[in-house]
Amino acid sequence: MSRIDDTKPFMPVRFAVLTVSDTRDLSQDKSGDTLVDRIAQAGHVLAARDIVRDERDQIAARLRDWCADAGIDAILSTGGTGLTGRDVTVEAHRDVYEKEIDAFGTVFTIISMQKIGTSAIQSRACAGVAQGTYLFALPGSPGACRDAWDEILLPQFDYRHRPCNFVEIFPRLDEHLRRK
Repeated sequence: MSRIDDTKPFMPVRFAVLTVSDTRDLSQDKSGDTLVDRIAQAGHVLAARDIVRDERDQIAARLRDWCADAGIDAILSTGGTGLTGRDVTVEAHRDVYEKEIDAFGTVFTIISMQKIGTSAIQSRACAGVAQGTYLFALPGSPGACRDAWDEILLPQFDYRHRPCNFVEIFPRLDEHLRRK
């Protein structure tokens, strides 16, 4: 079972938060605020924050820019993961991924089922890795952001979490780029 190993040091992670919306600005961004607050409460660092429209090329461009930024370790996007015609965040993420973290969507769905029942089927939350950076596409509701952070991301971005966590493999995420 998972646990925190208090003999290990806490290592802060540098996060970027991207809200995907055609209608919101920072003053109305409750989901982004939820993620920013939780990042700070956990002792991590907010390295960047932005809002982009529901346009696949704009989303992918922002993700690529942040993946290329050595000051960003992980990107959390919120919004655009549903089923409507304007929901293109998942496609934009997959345009950027080198590897997909398939189990993230499954675990997120299991957690969502406990909270919202079969309505969880309408989310396409996903995750992946690109250029040594973790990327997570979360639904646009504050509740979904809380669930993803509290139940999955908080423990996985704690270096002390056992039996394993995302932080301990940071140095090896881009090892394929260094091979000759």
